[in-house]
Amino acid sequence: MTGDQILLCLLLGVVVVMLVTEWVPLEVTALLTMTSLALTGLVTPQEALDGFSNPAVVTIWAVFILSGGLDRTGVADHIGRLIQHCAGRTEIGLITALMLGAGVMSAFMNNVAVAALLLPVSMDLARRNRIAPSRLLLPLAYGSLLGGLTTMIGTPPNILVSTALRDAGLEPFRLFDFTPVGGVILVAGTGFMVLAGRLMLPRRDVASAAGPQSQELPDQYELQERTFALVIPPASPLDGMTLAESRLGAAVGLNVVAIYRQGRPVVAPHPSFSLAGGDSLFVQGRLESICDIQAVTNLISKVGRYDTEWLHKAGFTLVELEILPGSPLAGQTPAGLGNAIKNLELLALRQGEDVWYEGYAERTLHTGDTLLALAKEAFQDDISEALAEYLAVNQPTDATMQSRYGLDEHLIRLELVDDPDLADIAMEAERIEAILGLKILTVIDPQEGIVPHEPGMVVRTGSQFLALEASGSMQTIQGLSSLRVDEEAYPTDLLATGHVGLAEAVLAPRSGLAGKSLRQLQFRERFGVGVLAIWRAGRAYRSNLRDMPLEFGDALLLFGPLDRIQALGGNPDIIILSRAAQQPRRTEKALLSGLIMAATLLPVLFGIVPIHLAVVVGAACMVMAKCLSMEEAYRSIEWRAVFLIAGLLPLGVALERSGMATMIANQVVALTAGHHPLALLVGLVLLTFLATCIIPTAALVLLMAPIALNTAAAANLSPHALLMAISMAASASFLTPIAHPANILVMGPGGYRFRDYIIIGLPLTLVVFVIIVVLVPFFWPMTPS
Repeated sequence: MTGDQILLCLLLGVVVVMLVTEWVPLEVTALLTMTSLALTGLVTPQEALDGFSNPAVVTIWAVFILSGGLDRTGVADHIGRLIQHCAGRTEIGLITALMLGAGVMSAFMNNVAVAALLLPVSMDLARRNRIAPSRLLLPLAYGSLLGGLTTMIGTPPNILVSTALRDAGLEPFRLFDFTPVGGVILVAGTGFMVLAGRLMLPRRDVASAAGPQSQELPDQYELQERTFALVIPPASPLDGMTLAESRLGAAVGLNVVAIYRQGRPVVAPHPSFSLAGGDSLFVQGRLESICDIQAVTNLISKVGRYDTEWLHKAGFTLVELEILPGSPLAGQTPAGLGNAIKNLELLALRQGEDVWYEGYAERTLHTGDTLLALAKEAFQDDISEALAEYLAVNQPTDATMQSRYGLDEHLIRLELVDDPDLADIAMEAERIEAILGLKILTVIDPQEGIVPHEPGMVVRTGSQFLALEASGSMQTIQGLSSLRVDEEAYPTDLLATGHVGLAEAVLAPRSGLAGKSLRQLQFRERFGVGVLAIWRAGRAYRSNLRDMPLEFGDALLLFGPLDRIQALGGNPDIIILSRAAQQPRRTEKALLSGLIMAATLLPVLFGIVPIHLAVVVGAACMVMAKCLSMEEAYRSIEWRAVFLIAGLLPLGVALERSGMATMIANQVVALTAGHHPLALLVGLVLLTFLATCIIPTAALVLLMAPIALNTAAAANLSPHALLMAISMAASASFLTPIAHPANILVMGPGGYRFRDYIIIGLPLTLVVFVIIVVLVPFFWPMTPS
């Protein structure tokens, strides 16, 4: 092997690992690959950037815009009504109509967009015909994938293999060259799902529509197990506090669904809503959380105060860290600063005249801000020279500390009851912190004296704590401990009011909410509805939802005013699984968008205009005709796929130029020497099927295309047959939910588990495999004529 080949092998290995593990976003991996190839000289800088102007990339983003135009004009609504009309009310009819309908749409639209468009349609069909959604949604996803095999614009791999042929100086595939094989696969796949796959589909009903008719949802999500009522006594310290100040969510992990005051419900109350004595709170979460608060408060026998003088006597040092001009820390948050300086505990943040003892970790730092910190040991040696250049370290006097921060008002001493009968009771310090809303600085053990607070520390009765409290935190805890459970109340009449309801939703394919928790998103404040439960991987989660990062495939059970739920139908980050709550379509433009699509494809069909030029003109016409706005056009583009493909295209150039593709091709030919050429095709298809489970389809085709071209040349076989087979195999991503975004999209509302995809996807993959092996050589002979 040459030096370039060794270098490319190493780079290729790193790229594959990063694509499989997704340690960094896929598009970032692609961009790093592109720049690495240029910096190592495997491709020129110009070739590294050529991917963004490649006809395949241009075609892909333009097709996304065309799909967006068909979406916004309600083409899917017409098809949904047609499906309902043709399918009847039987499960077999619905599966057949959904798969074929999704397949026809996917021939000209993005697969994920089709699945997203027909998802609410499928939910409505399931609900009207009393069929579990899990019986329809996986066929919908698979139908959208199968339909993408039928035309060149149906899926990015088809576009990529056609472009690879053109770049190699060969005749590229035309628009409907994929239809003979892809059409048979679509029909056969639908037949398999109707005759055999249907018998393997689970029966799980976790979805329903918004509105007062959705009475089954509490049972489906088992809400009764985590739903109860709390009553605020008239003299409770919570009287007059806002819902946010009560810390019911932060300390207890409870979700306040509604507040009853004088018999009238306030649904999905805003965090600024003021509580009052006598209120009944309809909450969702773990009852044990209230018991934990009462247990901890019962264990506290004494509450006192400490002052800064005691800190000095105990060997602690208070320091002030000031953000200097030009510091790179400005614009960042203090969250990770405590980890950068050992033996230093951040206590508060001062910005101008404002002092923050809680919630400061996520606040943005500015020049001149000061951080109050507690040094447990000598701290000077722990500040690196680089960090010291950006922070001024001061040791203010006690008087200055009090005037600037009022620290004495926040230092508190807690003593746990010293009872021999309770001597074996132990609790984690972190749990006590979470319940009481305090920051424990140190533990004073009756035998060992002052013990530094360490992660995972377990404390026993008789111990004391030196802690830092936010304003009013002890009053809040006393209020929470005064709450009593009303075991008889269960406000099931909320849904009968006609003004509130339950609805299921999933994250949109390009949602910016993924990876963020409800707390980070301020979900209730932002959308005006609450989240009662999250359905993930076949089970419902109903407790501590605030800090659970959302994932693609989650189904969210929403509760709130119907007008707020309906308003969410227009949010691009969320798909409400009810047609009634969907964003209104521009149905008056439906015929126009269809004509634009037809006018775009006809010149391509007759070979008058190259497809990359035709679809760009078509995308522009969609915007000019106001089928969708420019902002909607940008939003409809799957930018992740665009950057992934553009960034990895130079890898194919490097494989070709370095001779790696030829070397691999020769090895493949040598392994199949003496066998029928069909053996080579079978091997490539099997390899593609296996790889598509872990590597994104577009990236996989970019890696396989140059190998297939060189293999065909070395074995004197038709490159069209090999590339057609590879493209079909790469797009048939049925085996796992992560193999394709369309699979993930239906996972939550369908209640599917990982194994469901394997059980149904494996035999469907075998069906597609047999058709590829039999029909591709028939329509595209292996040996050149």
